[in-house]
Amino acid sequence: MATGRGLLDTSTVILLPRLLDPAALPEQPTISAVTLAELTVGPLLASTDEQRALRLAELQQAEADFDALPFDADAARAFGQVAASLYRAGRKASARTYDAMIAATAIANSLPLYTCNPSDFRRIAGLTVVAIPHPDQESPSR
Repeated sequence: MATGRGLLDTSTVILLPRLLDPAALPEQPTISAVTLAELTVGPLLASTDEQRALRLAELQQAEADFDALPFDADAARAFGQVAASLYRAGRKASARTYDAMIAATAIANSLPLYTCNPSDFRRIAGLTVVAIPHPDQESPSR
């Protein structure tokens, strides 16, 4: 069981209702304002009314459940380190800007990042990544 405070990335927030092991989450989960920004885009780009309604519900649930940490001056400075880490690893920070900003928020607030997509955050210096089992991937014991 995870303990303490931790930052959830956007994909994990979206998958919360379907997680197979909620005990793997931190006792005090939080999100970044960047996650709210990312979730705000979803309904605006939806191609159907059903998809728009689902994405709007995800956004509203996140707004109701979490007080988002701001992307502030400390996070902006940490973003430079994250972008440099990605560049050194041969990855383009611009291709994963939201993820890089969420990682920077975690670093600036000294929080581990909980994600169902740990490969999105590999090789970022100073970031502690906690992998959460993805509900669409079978566990090795199955």
